[in-house]
Amino acid sequence: MTTHWAPNGSDQTDAGDILPEVERLLVGSSEGMKQVKRLISMVAPAEAPVMVQGETGVGKELVAEALHAASGRSGPIVAVNCAAIPSELLESELFGHEKGAFTGAEKRRIGRVEMAEGGTLFLDEIGDMPLSLQAKLLRVLESKRIQRVGGNEEIPVNFRLVTATHRTLAEDVEAGRFRADLYFRINVFPLMVPRLAERTGDIAEILERMIEQQTARSPNLNAPHFTLDAIRALSAYSWPGNVRELRNLMERALVMFPGRLIQEADVQTALLGGAIKGGAANGGARSTLQPGALPGPDMFHVTLPESETLDMRGYLRDIEAALIESALRQKEGCVSHAADALRLQRTTLIEKIKKLGIEKPAARPM
Repeated sequence: MTTHWAPNGSDQTDAGDILPEVERLLVGSSEGMKQVKRLISMVAPAEAPVMVQGETGVGKELVAEALHAASGRSGPIVAVNCAAIPSELLESELFGHEKGAFTGAEKRRIGRVEMAEGGTLFLDEIGDMPLSLQAKLLRVLESKRIQRVGGNEEIPVNFRLVTATHRTLAEDVEAGRFRADLYFRINVFPLMVPRLAERTGDIAEILERMIEQQTARSPNLNAPHFTLDAIRALSAYSWPGNVRELRNLMERALVMFPGRLIQEADVQTALLGGAIKGGAANGGARSTLQPGALPGPDMFHVTLPESETLDMRGYLRDIEAALIESALRQKEGCVSHAADALRLQRTTLIEKIKKLGIEKPAARPM
């Protein structure tokens, strides 16, 4: 792994490297997710505050966990959802309180900032933090000291700050809803997490990981499996709830289709309730493949006799290679046109061609 000098004296990864802790926690091989993983791997060993941005449900907390896991910090990661705690209680939640500080404070309580000693403090939905508390947080970030509510002692703290928001904080700053000085203090390294609709090629991987996690928790679970037609139908949906909505769909599938092969019709009628019948995501674009173009379960009874086994990963890899070779032949060796036909980024297709060892046909002379 290529390294270079970092401001805090530790080794920092090169922009092209993805740390194993990041690869383990974050699922997805799309170009968008690869870029997120590279950026996390680059900034994780540093001390710089990171602001994770993205729509609700894209997995901002998981990104924070990957940042912490790859940081090498010895302390824990402590998460606080600023939108879920009443504003009058948030200060005590963050900084703790002394006995008798207010009605009901019967004993000293350590706050989340102290709990994150030596580790990472993750402030989710920081845009919902009251202005009065924003000023106190800024003072803590500048001085690296806190005061518990009702206390006089200044306590030194050592934590790495990661924040997250689905709001456009720059607009909140202009409107006076968020302090400009705090915004510039926490927005040292902004990191945008793409919407699921922008990386639908990751859906099969995400579902596979979800099934693995569910099976690990419940070894006797009779998990369902999705056909290629079903995956294509899921990829045509706009996913307003992002990965969180996909997880909800997976949990519905566990209840409704235990041990079954989920078809395209099951996705449209039972799992998404017809939400994709009127058109696909991304401006109504549809796959050129028709529902009957892919083999159904009966065909796989021939491919997979009951007495034999099949290397599914290898089989799917061969299908992917065949589709790429077909697109390249159809587009006379033009990678850009083949990428458009397969709804892939050109750089993604080039990586797949190299990975699968595909020889491009010579482009037809003009």
